[in-house]
Amino acid sequence: MQKIEILVGSMLGATEYVADALVEKLQEMEIPNQLHLKPDLADLDNSALWLVCTSTHGAGELPDNIKPFSKQLEEQQLPQLTYLLVGLGDSSYDTFCEGAKQMQTLLNNAGATLLAEPILIDVLQHPVPEDEVVAWFESDLVRDAIKSRLQR
Repeated sequence: MQKIEILVGSMLGATEYVADALVEKLQEMEIPNQLHLKPDLADLDNSALWLVCTSTHGAGELPDNIKPFSKQLEEQQLPQLTYLLVGLGDSSYDTFCEGAKQMQTLLNNAGATLLAEPILIDVLQHPVPEDEVVAWFESDLVRDAIKSRLQR
């Protein structure tokens, strides 16, 4: 069985809590996974499914820990890559979930395929974002996409 690479972009820790909840869910499902708190292209399996979880910081910027990875993606071609995307943000800012949108653009420009509609969590509406993300992850659409991808 293939594995899932979980890439985290976080400044204040909320996205790490989301990633930890997803790791727990994947362990329950007996799906191999690896968590990357400082993603680096050289450490990632491009044949795995990537689950990118990132917040937005400042004026629509990526968190510091994932910025170097985003720079690595700028010149990459990853047509075999498939991914899912989780974004956390604050809707009181006009740059709501801009970090996740930037990652989606970078991955799409590299030729990667998004498996399901991203989930963009407004932390003002969902103060415990991991609950919303786990519910999304367990939805039929996402679960079926993951099963289909991992059985290749």
